Amino acid sequence: MGTLVWVGAAISLAGVLALVWCILYVIRLRRAGLDDATLRARMHKAVLVNFAALAISTLGLMMVIAGIFLS
Repeated sequence: MGTLVWVGAAISLAGVLALVWCILYVIRLRRAGLDDATLRARMHKAVLVNFAALAISTLGLMMVIAGIFLS
């Protein structure tokens, strides 16, 4: 079950990296000085990736916990 812990940690890390990407993407968008409609359209992409990243991180953490309990 040690493999489950490491795979879960890797999946969780991938989710965290996607969250960091979202933060940097939004910072770049806000500095670009875009009009409101364009900013909202591009922020929609960041929101979708943000939700997916949170789900992936949660799945990875659940795998880590399951691996710890099963070992």
